[in-house]
Amino acid sequence: MEGFHPVNMSDTAILNITYDDYYNNLEETAPCSNTQLKDFGKGFLPVLYSLVFILGVMGNGVVVCVLVKHRKQTNMTDICLFNLALADLLFVLTLPFYAHFSAVSQWTMGDFFCRFITCCQQIGFLSSIFFMIAMTLDRYTVILHTHKAAWYRTLESTVIMSILVWIVSICLSVPASFYTTVKNASETLVCARSQENHAWNLYHIFLANVLGLIVPMLVMVSCYCRIVPVVMNMKTAKKHRAVRLIIFLVAIFFLLWSPYNICIFLLFLQCQEKLPNDCSFDTNLKFSVIVTEVLAYTHCCLNPVIYAFFGHRFMKRVVKMLCEWASVIHSGFGRDFPASIRRRSVSSRSSEVESTIIM
Repeated sequence: MEGFHPVNMSDTAILNITYDDYYNNLEETAPCSNTQLKDFGKGFLPVLYSLVFILGVMGNGVVVCVLVKHRKQTNMTDICLFNLALADLLFVLTLPFYAHFSAVSQWTMGDFFCRFITCCQQIGFLSSIFFMIAMTLDRYTVILHTHKAAWYRTLESTVIMSILVWIVSICLSVPASFYTTVKNASETLVCARSQENHAWNLYHIFLANVLGLIVPMLVMVSCYCRIVPVVMNMKTAKKHRAVRLIIFLVAIFFLLWSPYNICIFLLFLQCQEKLPNDCSFDTNLKFSVIVTEVLAYTHCCLNPVIYAFFGHRFMKRVVKMLCEWASVIHSGFGRDFPASIRRRSVSSRSSEVESTIIM
């Protein structure tokens, strides 16, 4: 991960902010020992990346399977949740590559995969943010302007919106592949972006802190400041659940990503010589980047847990699907599926669709 070693550092952050050249120059003027950070990163990151990858694929995979299975009963919220799960899947699928790099301390997969994985990870991150914003705006319109919501909450308009989100995310992310390459840093191959272009470095910070944090924060805070007073006067439990779910999703997102965004911004300021370069501050900042980054990455596997905890309709769908899968497995071994579980599956089928709002 960026920051854990001045030489053997890869472009593993969501915006590929690597500081190999900066660290090397810093060592020439004020040598600092990074042995502890290197050992910590080498032992810590592969395990955590692998754990986030496994949980993220399992959780988001279930979300995708459930929504595909019930695609004939889909609505705008279902489509947004489906795309959000796809974005998280795209993000976590890049982590095994960085886990391998962290373990061997060298990028061994060539220049193409360096550029491709960098681009995919950034697309996953940005599209996840944009779909969260879309869900928030949808809730705002449904709750405060119900009479205006019908015209845009159609399957066609929702599909068009989803396509536009992916196109915008790709357009914002593709330039990263042009400025990212495999280079030799002190006889070690690293996947890193160009440090020579100052404007490009500012663009990365803009994506991370403005589009990745400030813009969604302003949109969500503005919407929920209007939504909460209205919800307090409502008696419909489904709308309360919907708002609680999205508020929880947003809160988890900011609690997990804000510390990391702050750390990479401080690291950028240090590169610009706006912050101290002494060894103590430098070591603490690098350590903070490692810890907050892994913390931020866990948001990809928390979303499915939040859906199941708050979404009664979604949880019933999950239970039904898992029961059906278990039935197939048991029948494959020639066993009778337990009657209690069969009855539960049938029961959930009768009350499968309670509302057009999944939450």
